Amino acid sequence: MTKFEYEIKDEIGIHARPAGLLVKEAKKYESQITVSAHGKTAAAKKLMAIMSMGVKCKDTVTVEAQGPDEEAAIAGLKAFFEANL
Repeated sequence: MTKFEYEIKDEIGIHARPAGLLVKEAKKYESQITVSAHGKTAAAKKLMAIMSMGVKCKDTVTVEAQGPDEEAAIAGLKAFFEANL
């Protein structure tokens, strides 16, 4: 299992548009990917699960990947978070 933490910088947090882009990015990888915040964990490949977490600006999320391409998944998602959130 590989993971990283990220503090959300987007003023609105993880709202519909970036949540959709996050799901699209996560689906590129075979590994199981989860996003955790506020004691909640959601599968990164499920849009409604991500949006229901209610992640706001300045919240810290933990992204974990487990599977055959977990290193690539974490690298790709870390780049995604830095560019979009």
